[in-house]
Order: sequence, then structure tokens, then C-alpha cells
Amino acid sequence: MPRRAVPLVTGEIYHIFNRSIARQPIFTRSKDFQRFLEVVDFYRFKNLRIRFSYYNRLPIEQKSLFINSLYQTGVPKIEILSFVIMPNHYHFLAKQSDDYGIKNFISQIQNSYAKFYNTKYNRTGALFQEMFKALRIETDEQFIHVARYIHLNPLTSYQLTKYEDLDDYPLSSFTNFMGNRHLTFLNKDTLTNYFPYKKRLKEFTFNQVDYQRTLKNIEHLIIE
Repeated sequence: MPRRAVPLVTGEIYHIFNRSIARQPIFTRSKDFQRFLEVVDFYRFKNLRIRFSYYNRLPIEQKSLFINSLYQTGVPKIEILSFVIMPNHYHFLAKQSDDYGIKNFISQIQNSYAKFYNTKYNRTGALFQEMFKALRIETDEQFIHVARYIHLNPLTSYQLTKYEDLDDYPLSSFTNFMGNRHLTFLNKDTLTNYFPYKKRLKEFTFNQVDYQRTLKNIEHLIIE
């Protein structure tokens, strides 16, 4: 990946996002986005001994032993605080836990998913734009508004038309915060520190569905 003008600092929180080449849909089938989520869960750890593609070919019992050991003793290089997967792009709100953690994480998940996707759909070449974007979160207010922006993507882009459908939308962390799903890679603590009650978080999220089109103080944190 090209050299980044602003360094990614360990201990800081960033809004990370990237698109597919030519904005082509690359997350459209359940098996595709499930594979992406599995890759995210796997590559959030540092010093992995094997690649995901090798791990995925292991017998079920060996896979279970390996991933359980990773959950118990693995050292994360990134903490994912919220996310959404859209048909042609993704967003993460994440904290870097290890030097070069975000860069290595993004490189690994994009390369792994691209190899899977190209093999499955008989294509060649890059799948994602060359340089992912990562913008540092500087205030508490930024953090909660960017988390809301990320969670509202399916509604404001009209992937969903009803507010209540977001509660169970499988490609967003919002369903986890509503207690309807549990993903091992999601760290909910930071956002729930601001919204300890699900009802309050839901009210905050839905009280301005088109806020990312009008809220000027985070314009630079969203995809143009």
C-alpha cells in the first residue's frame, strides 16, 4: 500500500473505510459477507501462524481447537468498536492496539477476501481501491456521531427502508448493540459507556436518519 501522509498511532481510534474498484458490488450474497466477517475475526489478531485460507481447510475439530485457542491467548492488533458492510464498501470504527495494527489488519482482510472472491467468481486483479482511508477520532462527540453514521448507512443508502429492520441487519454492528446477535470480534464497551441503555442508543441513532448529509462537523469523516 502507498505511504500514508498521517501515521496511524497505537492507542488512537480511527474511522476506517474503503471501496471496491469502480464501486462494483462485492458483498451481495450471504456467503460472501459471512466470509468477510470470518476473515475480520481471524486477522484482528497479531502473530498468526497460519493464513485464514489454510485454517478454513482444517477439519472441523482442528478448526475449533485453533480458533478457541486464539480467542483465549491471542493478542489483538485492533479493536473493532462498530462496523457496517455495504454492497461495495465497508466502514470500521476501530482502535489500534499494536504498532502497524490497522495497516496490517486491512491489508490481510482485503487480500484474503479478494483471493476468495476472485476464485469464486473467476475474476482477476485488485478488488479494493489501493489506499484505504483512516481518519482519527478527536473528540467524544465525533466518536458517537461517526458510530451513528456507520450504523445508519443501510437506511440512508436505502438498503433498508424501515427503521425496525436495522435491529436485525446482519451486516452492521447495530444488531449486536441491540442484543440480537453476538460477534466475538466486536468490542461494545466504548459506545455503551456513552449509552448504557439500549433504548437511549436506539433513540440517538434514529433521531436524525439523514444526519450525515447535513452534519457539517463530521463531513471530513464520511465518504464523499
